[in-house]
Amino acid sequence: MRKVYLASDSQARKKLFRIFGLRFKILPSRIKEQTSPHRLSYAQLVKKNAGQKALAVSKQVKSGVIVAADTIVVDGKRIFGKPADIRDAHRMLKRLSGRSQWVYTGVCVIDKDKGKKITAFEKTKIYMDKLSDEEINAYFRYVSPLDKAGSFDIQGRGAFFIRRIEGCFYNVVGLPLRKLYWIFKKLHIKVFISLLIFYPLPFILFSGCSPEYNVVTGKQESFYYSTEKEVNMGKSISKQLEKEYKLDNDPLVQDRVKNIGRKIVAVCDRRDIDYTFKVLADDEINAVSLPGGFVYVNKGLIDKVANDDELAGVLAHEAGHIVARHSVKKLQGVMSYSVFNVLAVVTTHSAEAVAAADCAFTELIMGYSREDELLADQLAARYMKLAGYDPHAMISFLEKLQEVNRRKPLRPKTYYKTHPYVPDRIRVVKQELGEKMDFSDYINIEQKTHGQE
Repeated sequence: MRKVYLASDSQARKKLFRIFGLRFKILPSRIKEQTSPHRLSYAQLVKKNAGQKALAVSKQVKSGVIVAADTIVVDGKRIFGKPADIRDAHRMLKRLSGRSQWVYTGVCVIDKDKGKKITAFEKTKIYMDKLSDEEINAYFRYVSPLDKAGSFDIQGRGAFFIRRIEGCFYNVVGLPLRKLYWIFKKLHIKVFISLLIFYPLPFILFSGCSPEYNVVTGKQESFYYSTEKEVNMGKSISKQLEKEYKLDNDPLVQDRVKNIGRKIVAVCDRRDIDYTFKVLADDEINAVSLPGGFVYVNKGLIDKVANDDELAGVLAHEAGHIVARHSVKKLQGVMSYSVFNVLAVVTTHSAEAVAAADCAFTELIMGYSREDELLADQLAARYMKLAGYDPHAMISFLEKLQEVNRRKPLRPKTYYKTHPYVPDRIRVVKQELGEKMDFSDYINIEQKTHGQE
């Protein structure tokens, strides 16, 4: 990997570089930032400052890549850079609070070896709550504002009073990573390529998580991606799935699944997305749900069900996973923020996107946690009843799975591989239906066979 120099001693930018996995050296520029436009636009101003910083550092090294950035906050026609002292910081934040502002960041990258330079900018609108003097003083006791444009951060305690943003989260932190990656691609600098797929979970800590109340779990949960991006991720993974597995060519089978699925989603707790139901030409007894409303059922499972009621139980179970956003939560737990970015780009045909989609699909096909599966069973029984199907058919199908499990060695990617023991699942369904329990419902009679853990 080539030498990378960061022309800044900003703690936030250093953290972003470390979390992104870049090996770099800090070489701060001593250029004084221009804070008055003098007929320049705000975009031109931050680009000029970033360019001057990068140029100053490039004169100090013989080779390598230099990255420089400059961030300002614009309120009306007034520009806010870094405060001179705590008193200035207090005045600054007091002025900004309760208003909306624009954050501009200029980024300049110089490839010293190739003699090339690209400068760009990013802007993000932020909406801030009104802050009292006491709140500002309390904030400054925990966060030093002196190295922050506008005297606030968003990745720390500043998130408590930033109501929402429109645009790039990392731009507000001080370094728009997507824009930086775009510049590197333009310069054919391949320092990020291997990191897109393999960078570990801590990167998520800097992503703009969105706390939401989950109606099915009754809990406040954090999701790192919007519904739109969740759907895009699902599209990326589904494309990879349909390359690996062929769709069943019987239109009657496809229509049967679509029609039953349509009735289930009409009564489910999440209808902000379009659901897609398809049948794969695979003999395994398996079904899988992907982010954003994509459900796939193997032909082998359809051949196993006795009627539409049992099939509705399977589809309702997978819909339950989507309603509770189990797939998104699972991927958040095992994959990096960068992988989510790749998955969200549906139109890409790059090797990175294919590898990311394949990795995500493998994680999802291996199953959810025991708690997630039981919740999906509970929701399935509920949705079946609301949609006019007999929820008791779910119990009969689960009993079939139990019998298959006893008689047939498990193969990879089977529907019951990572599910809880079938008696547990039957008990949850009975509880949802308000039925009486007998002794066998409370005793897990299934042994750990066929390599189950």
